[in-house]
Amino acid sequence: MADGTPTYLQRGDGDPGLAGYYPEWLDHFADDVTVEGSLMDGAAQGAEDVRSILVTIRSLYEDQEFKFAGPYGENGFLEVYVAQVRGEPLGCAVLVTRDAAGQTRHIAANYRPRSSVLLLARLVGEKFAGTPLARHFVAA
Repeated sequence: MADGTPTYLQRGDGDPGLAGYYPEWLDHFADDVTVEGSLMDGAAQGAEDVRSILVTIRSLYEDQEFKFAGPYGENGFLEVYVAQVRGEPLGCAVLVTRDAAGQTRHIAANYRPRSSVLLLARLVGEKFAGTPLARHFVAA
């Protein structure tokens, strides 16, 4: 970090074993799964709403590169990746909590830097304009 650039923004050092990685936990939502994070106000609940939010967010990514994806603790799964949104850098750490049956129960996503968080929240809010999900991304 000699020039002050955060280390998570360094590109090209992703895990080559994660090329083509697909998050299996996306296919195993509990009916009452929740998602929350630095991109949102509050939490959204329910498989349909959570899936809509995650698919919308991922559709805005450019050049997603996984640094790590693997088990965390007894029922957790951790992903760390970088991407770009409209050319702006984005880093994310996602903690997924699963129940004993392997269903995804809770997703917590921590995005950075703040400027990219604000951009992504605005873009997601625009996609959900006029729907109940917009309240999580757009200030009243």
